[in-house]
Amino acid sequence: MTDSFEPPPLTPPDSQAPQRLQRLRALGLGRPERDFDDFARNLADITDMPWAMVNFLDEHGQFFAGLYTGRSTPPGLSAPTPVEPGRRMSREQGFCPHVVHRRRALVLDDVCAYPRFAGNPVVDQLGIRTYMGAPLIDHTGTTLGTICVVGTEPRTWGQEGLTTIKAWAADLSTRINQRDHHPR
Repeated sequence: MTDSFEPPPLTPPDSQAPQRLQRLRALGLGRPERDFDDFARNLADITDMPWAMVNFLDEHGQFFAGLYTGRSTPPGLSAPTPVEPGRRMSREQGFCPHVVHRRRALVLDDVCAYPRFAGNPVVDQLGIRTYMGAPLIDHTGTTLGTICVVGTEPRTWGQEGLTTIKAWAADLSTRINQRDHHPR
């Protein structure tokens, strides 16, 4: 008998992928949009975080239709500036695929305190130490993606942070749902 160990995948399976792809195409959600960039900037401001994203999962991985990277070094941090995220990431990078799978918000005060998440490539590649994200669920019940904020220092989010990210996700989901009635 051979003992073999295969580590679990970094991201959970994506059973909603075909339905999500169909909805993303129908809603015209496949490119960067200024409104989403503005949304991300406002989310970063309200949460006082260096990076914020509006993220959709498509056949190529994750796509940041909204991206704010305006403060690559948080106030008080004198360490070298980490690499900033681009508009695309694989499904294996980051924490948003977990939010999509769970269909619930995910708050990681210190990603290194969670063995399941501490080994994620973004921890070393981008210096991510805190994450807060919530799903974008459309009126058909399809989880299209997420909104999230990340930073390079641990942060205690508490109930206030959870309430904030969920409210902002609900607001953007409502705006996305209006695309069915007012296509771009």
